[in-house]
Amino acid sequence: MAAPLAPIALTCGEPAGIGTELAIRARALLGAELPFAWIGDPRHLPPGTRWQALDSMAEAHDVPPHTLPVLPHEFLGDAVAGQPDPRNAAGVISVIERAVRLAESGAASAVCTLPIHKKALKDGAGFAYPGHTEFLAALGGDADVVMCLASDTLKVVPATIHIALSEVPQALTPELLETTIRITHAAMIRDFGIASPRIAVAGLNPHAGEGGAMGREELSWMNALIARLRAEGLELKGPLPADTMFHARARAGYDVAVCAYHDQALIPIKTLAFDEGVNVTLGLPFIRTSPDHGTAFDIAGKGIAEPGSLIAALRMAWKMAGAARRG
Repeated sequence: MAAPLAPIALTCGEPAGIGTELAIRARALLGAELPFAWIGDPRHLPPGTRWQALDSMAEAHDVPPHTLPVLPHEFLGDAVAGQPDPRNAAGVISVIERAVRLAESGAASAVCTLPIHKKALKDGAGFAYPGHTEFLAALGGDADVVMCLASDTLKVVPATIHIALSEVPQALTPELLETTIRITHAAMIRDFGIASPRIAVAGLNPHAGEGGAMGREELSWMNALIARLRAEGLELKGPLPADTMFHARARAGYDVAVCAYHDQALIPIKTLAFDEGVNVTLGLPFIRTSPDHGTAFDIAGKGIAEPGSLIAALRMAWKMAGAARRG
């Protein structure tokens, strides 16, 4: 009999945000469905929390349901809801580093990250990365990575992310789109267990340019790039008009959509699966998922944060870990 999958390493994220209460509620709702260990300072847990300290990730398998498994990690500051403490910045960063080491060693089957607050990390520890994804890419050996928003309804990958719309035509180069498609293709096989991924590629312009009447990127290079990759054996469709890619009949024809820019990808998935969308980083040498929301300082500590996205992220990490092992 094969050994059980290792537990998921769940990072604590920003202690002043909603992450800790989400971890507690997710554990209560998931029970024994899947094993994970929250990595953080037990002092930051709300009074009355049922938790059990671990000496190793493997011990998470044996923690009773409705008790939070905790891999203790000491922080310098306290946790006050809605008020990030710069003294905790170094601890937040080191927890992420620790989770990655656990995943790379096989002690954790995946990393699931709770939201961080980039300004707090920069102010308190000189954090030099734009966000989680770039930091994880550096920890993973400067891997080429792409962001994927995934749910059971739809998976999307934006080739360009947090830039002005006016900058997209220059940023969306043939090299970038090809790299994005190749990373997505490999990840669908390794992490999602899809042997022959079907990838739909959105055009940049309205109606995919409509023969050059609304833009020429599709004619000048996108058609040729997709044809070349298709000749290599990749199952690609496109460039497709983005306005007709996301209805139910169209979605049935592909496994993942690669889009030209942020909103082209995120509007459809947040419309179709707002509470179930999971942020997945493709291209890392380990599995990483995250709930698709922020620290929510305005509701932290009020007990009203919904754990649905975190539960979806944990379930997806567990499913991906299983697919990766079978592959």
